Amino acid sequence: MELNSQPVRTGPLLAILSGAPFVASLDLFVVNVAFGDIAESFPGHSLGEFSWILNGYAIVYAALLIPLGRWADRIGPKRAFIAGLALFTLASAACAFSPSLWMLVTFRIVQAVGAAALTPASLGLLINALPAAKRQSGVRIWAASGAAAAAFGPVVGGMLVEASWHWVFLINVPIGIVLLYFAVRLVPDAAEKDPDAGMDLAGAALLTVGIGALALALVQGPDWGWTDPRIVIACALAAVTLIAFWWSNSRHSAPLIAPDLLKVRSFAWSNITAILFSATFAAGLLANILWLQEVWGYSALRTGFAVAPGPMMVPLFAIVGGALTRKYSAGRVAALGSALWAAGTLFVLLSVDTTPHYATQLLPGWIITGIGVGLALPTILSQATADLPAARSATGSAVISMSRQIGTVLGVSILIAVLGSAVDYSTFRQAWWVIVAIAVASAVASLGMTPSSSTDTASTETAGTKSVPRQGIPVE
Repeated sequence: MELNSQPVRTGPLLAILSGAPFVASLDLFVVNVAFGDIAESFPGHSLGEFSWILNGYAIVYAALLIPLGRWADRIGPKRAFIAGLALFTLASAACAFSPSLWMLVTFRIVQAVGAAALTPASLGLLINALPAAKRQSGVRIWAASGAAAAAFGPVVGGMLVEASWHWVFLINVPIGIVLLYFAVRLVPDAAEKDPDAGMDLAGAALLTVGIGALALALVQGPDWGWTDPRIVIACALAAVTLIAFWWSNSRHSAPLIAPDLLKVRSFAWSNITAILFSATFAAGLLANILWLQEVWGYSALRTGFAVAPGPMMVPLFAIVGGALTRKYSAGRVAALGSALWAAGTLFVLLSVDTTPHYATQLLPGWIITGIGVGLALPTILSQATADLPAARSATGSAVISMSRQIGTVLGVSILIAVLGSAVDYSTFRQAWWVIVAIAVASAVASLGMTPSSSTDTASTETAGTKSVPRQGIPVE
């Protein structure tokens, strides 16, 4: 597919389209910091119920990424990008004025629909606009913009919460308006559309119900009791719907996860690693924020500054990770990053106690984990599509983004299940051990990301011969 014939200014285009992951990541980090203050505004709810502010967003975002990517194929990626960004911006304003917890969760779900539309459309527009030699670096910049939001998000979130947690959502409004203005004026649309692009809405519904039921069982288990009939039903529903999803996915003409792509070793293992690393990352981030606020008694602003040094390492070491992948395999670099995340978490686990000593107990470990994220996450994302034919890059990127969100849901849910209602020193130690274990599993899975034989190359070529959606780049 070619972009229309108007001149494309690569720099401004990259800045506008990289605003999509920036806004989504900024929203994630500022909401984490605001967790405690939101809870004070809506008393009478458990920690598990508040977790749906994060999980509701992540589940819907994961399930709709690929169907809405296909929708972008039908109507054109520019229209999809603008529609998604407008919906995300409006839903952010609605979140800010939510009168109850469940209204907030509802508008977070609407936010997720907008994010799921704008994300694949932005990447599709970007990939199509860049020459072949610049696509890999362009995707890394696109992903790194999310890391930049991670660096600034905690401090920005803390400062906003000092005024009111409502500003955590309102901050998206001016950013969204600016991006909308320049997107309309500067972003060229793709010249072709695909009115016949398939949308597996049934698969998306099954995945949403399956992951949602699993998350419900995990987060409500401590409150309801693990043998409560509601938990048993939720587990059974999760099992049935996820099995049904896989069966439906293997037979649909436009599946959420193309089975032939899973034959590409680097793609398959990158997705497994993305789920594991996103789970340990989401659980670790929320655990440290809850520790600072609930045990050490930090304010949101102080929490933001305390958390910031870790994410600030991410953009710097994303660059280092890119350099390392030119000398070592992507799998080894991602494994190193996962191992550093485990090591940093272990340092925190063995150092902290209920008497706050931030500089010696938390800061060193948090910096180590930030270095780990910088090495691991951009490497996982870029490796997922590195061995795919160009025409499958947009679809592959959507699947890896979906895997990240599924990992986030699992990580938050597992953390809530371990912490339960007793948020104290003992339960946090148990949670950190679980986070370390998941990080170690991520390190092991990372080693599978690097193709090891000609069989993998053959699988890649086979993947390139299948019928594909038009959003992406033609095979060259």
